[in-house]
Amino acid sequence: MSAQSSLAGRTVLMSGGSRGIGLAIAVRLAGEGANIAFIAKTDTPHPRVAGTVHTAAAEIEAAGGRALPILGDIRDDDTVSKAVTETAGHFGGIDIVINNASAISLSGIGELPLKRYDLMQDVNARGTFALMSAAMPYLGESVAPRVLTLSPPLSLDRRWLVEHAPYTVSKYAMTMLTLGVAEQYREQGFAACCLWPRTLIATAAVQNVVAGDEGMRSSRRPEIMADAAALVLGLDPSQSNGQCFVDEDVLRAQGVTDLSRYLYEGATEENLAPDLLL
Repeated sequence: MSAQSSLAGRTVLMSGGSRGIGLAIAVRLAGEGANIAFIAKTDTPHPRVAGTVHTAAAEIEAAGGRALPILGDIRDDDTVSKAVTETAGHFGGIDIVINNASAISLSGIGELPLKRYDLMQDVNARGTFALMSAAMPYLGESVAPRVLTLSPPLSLDRRWLVEHAPYTVSKYAMTMLTLGVAEQYREQGFAACCLWPRTLIATAAVQNVVAGDEGMRSSRRPEIMADAAALVLGLDPSQSNGQCFVDEDVLRAQGVTDLSRYLYEGATEENLAPDLLL
């Protein structure tokens, strides 16, 4: 990977972003001078998860960026359309779309209620499609259009189907749609790619759905994904378009060999748990 281009003055539109990996990425890009618009639905504090659109906006601005919090649900078409037009109007365009919002349930077929299945498909697959589609006219006007989706590399290893096929389908759909953008708009200079963590990341999803306290003590902090995202977004399209990156590999390619600063409290390099889809 070669030297990174500047993100200063670039405008990002992200789904999610009030907490976890999305917020870490937003704060990291804000530190580079990017404008951050983000869609999130948490208006008031929730007992099980930290962060609201308001606290996230404050963190983004404290990091040096300009924030545009947009209260709404990625499943709502009017919210998505409004977010795109408000972002372009407020900042003068859209350069980067980050598909971060995601729903998770690890129950299998015959166990997962249809309502939960529909939620994952609507947030993960449909939300990604809706946001990219709505933003496409503005991305086409950018001098450096980028799409970054937080989804895993594609794999036909059947263990992902045995364990949690419905969730896997929704995340692979995010990847396939992003790779579709990469190929469809390759000649227009787009760079559309995916990023996924090598290990569990200490988020509310890991705490509340995936692995509880034990999983948190086997995780890295969201900042590893944020640093990797900043590097990937600065790459030339010839190096990033159509690629599925893994956070650890991105950092090591830039010469970062000591990843201990990303360890969550209680975690060690020896007890890190691999991510669900790697």
